[in-house]
Amino acid sequence: MTQASYNDIAEWYDQFLQERPVYKEVILPNLLALTGEVKGEIICDLACGQGWVARELARRGAQVTGLDLAPNLLALAQRYEEQEPLGVRYMQGDAQRAEGLNDQQFTGCVCVMALITIADLQATLLSIRRILQPGGWLVFAIPHPCFETPHAQWTSLPDPEHPLGRIVTGYFDERQWFSSNPDGVRSRVGDYHRMLSTFLNQLATAGFTLARALEPGPSVKQAERVPGNREVPTLLLIRAHLSGG
Repeated sequence: MTQASYNDIAEWYDQFLQERPVYKEVILPNLLALTGEVKGEIICDLACGQGWVARELARRGAQVTGLDLAPNLLALAQRYEEQEPLGVRYMQGDAQRAEGLNDQQFTGCVCVMALITIADLQATLLSIRRILQPGGWLVFAIPHPCFETPHAQWTSLPDPEHPLGRIVTGYFDERQWFSSNPDGVRSRVGDYHRMLSTFLNQLATAGFTLARALEPGPSVKQAERVPGNREVPTLLLIRAHLSGG
């Protein structure tokens, strides 16, 4: 499939999010478990896309600014804001530099399924540190780096209690890759595979301390769609704080 950008697939991606139960039924509740009470918080939704997470946080009383590189996704986000005014502010910018966002502007930052689409992870984490107030927090969700490697695949097993397993290869090969699944996001825009240790070490280098991690199982609908999720987590969510906060 021809390589594209999120800007190119904005309308398709918006529909994709609405049709896949993993976003609203798995990612969202676990994300909210890590953010906790957000009423009164000043939050950046970094690489916010069409704003689905920004809106959920704003509905819970947060003051939210969404930053994204793709103007077509931001146009969709703004359209949703006009349909349901929540006070979310949207800006165009590169998450690696977070231009337009002020130093120590936010009490918290969320980044959902986006760190794996960004080439320079360390620059992004340093930008997040810059825009957070002392003691600020970061919550992010990514495909699980241990199980969502470029060549990972499901396999049938002879055990009737655990009939599916995950074959993982290429874990140490950190690179951009494109999926062969014609119905998925990664076949269109690709991802950057990184080891779990890379995420943790670069968090520490950027001045963050791990507070909590979640490896959620599937919802009922998600398990029907991907039965192997009953056996192997395909998502990782992390909450980290600026060191000393």
